[in-house]
Amino acid sequence: MRRIISILLQNEAGALARVAGMFSARGYNIESLSVAATHDAAVSRLTLVTFGDDAVIEQIVKQSRKLIDVLEIAELTRRDHIEIELLILKLNVHSESLADFVGVLRRHPRAQIIDICGDVRTIEFTGSGAQVDAFLADLLKVGEMVELARSGTAAVERGTMALAENDLVIPPRSVAVARNVAPTG
Repeated sequence: MRRIISILLQNEAGALARVAGMFSARGYNIESLSVAATHDAAVSRLTLVTFGDDAVIEQIVKQSRKLIDVLEIAELTRRDHIEIELLILKLNVHSESLADFVGVLRRHPRAQIIDICGDVRTIEFTGSGAQVDAFLADLLKVGEMVELARSGTAAVERGTMALAENDLVIPPRSVAVARNVAPTG
């Protein structure tokens, strides 16, 4: 089953590599990964999509919590959440397919043309992973793909809940103190 996991981690060199390394060491595949700094420059939000049953996802969450850089982690798939992915696609559309191309754009109102160069149209589309896949399937019926870039999924829980206890302020304390672990050295 497709799962979305969201992680708040310290925005430090190597933090992403440690998370990805944990997945690799245990043989888990990451289908999509999106990471960027939050409103607090010291904290990044990482959203990843993976596949697994409940036991696998529970193990991923438990193992991720052990990583020193991880501040908080949540599996969002079964929670009421919003997910968005960005697609940018260059499509070669011959003149005889132009009407079909316009029909695809009308069926997918989140799509917009951002560049035209000869027969090549560059299109931007945002939506859930399933919506992006459906849009792509429709487009490939009316033109030939030249190039494609997908951002990966970004997701948040709906409503007032936030991944961090107070997502507006991450306390300026070390992870060791946050986890009630006595510092060494």
